Amino acid sequence: MIRKNNPQEFRLSPTETDQWQKNGYFIRHDQFAAQEIAEFQRAAKQATIHAQQAKSGGKTYFLDHKRFVDTQSATLQYEHYADAQELRVLEPVHHFQQTLEALVDDPRLVSPMQGLIGQQKLALWTTKLNLKPAGGSGFGWHQDSPYWMHNCEHVDRLPNVMITLDPQHETNGCLRIISGSHKRGILPGTNDGTSLGGFFTNPANFDLDEQRAMVVDSGACIFFSPHAVHGSDANPSAQSRRALIFTYQPGNHPMLKNGQIRNVN
Repeated sequence: MIRKNNPQEFRLSPTETDQWQKNGYFIRHDQFAAQEIAEFQRAAKQATIHAQQAKSGGKTYFLDHKRFVDTQSATLQYEHYADAQELRVLEPVHHFQQTLEALVDDPRLVSPMQGLIGQQKLALWTTKLNLKPAGGSGFGWHQDSPYWMHNCEHVDRLPNVMITLDPQHETNGCLRIISGSHKRGILPGTNDGTSLGGFFTNPANFDLDEQRAMVVDSGACIFFSPHAVHGSDANPSAQSRRALIFTYQPGNHPMLKNGQIRNVN
């Protein structure tokens, strides 16, 4: 992996701090070179192969007709239709592949996260590979904080960064964020009687006119708050829209899935 070794270069700027406070997100373009992205793409493929091979020893279950498999301290989530074989999400992903494990410590991610969390010593909370294959489904409006608040006492300090492995645009289901929605904290869910409905944000509590499409090339980093309402449309294109999402937390706290502490180096 190509590494940039001056962490000071990647500290938060005053403009980014203002954007974070006002909008709940900011974008850094061109953070990773094409060679690095190709390496991450290969690593993501190897990780999915490893996870798929391990699923036979895991636990399969269904929530609202969506198939999940828990194996090796990870959850595999499949596409949202009956008998789907296409893997959509793998969480966490870093422990399946050494390149992704090393990426956790990259200063291009860690240095701005130190500014967002407000301390130097950080730990990993979770990692995720969002595959969004060609023809893949969208994901409804939601916050991350309601998923995590029962497992964590510092849910306000769990910022995300999405590393784009493919270009994201409005025709392949790019990430969308409701600007400013993070200011309201944890919002009510839909409570529509389904198993997962409570985790999807009730649209009466945010303004759809404030949605912003995260249109970026591969190699970008999108930093966004755990309270930011976000989602994505389906991907009707012929190409995948892959992305990694890493979430950090204050140091010496355990990770979401396996309870182990993975401090950042």
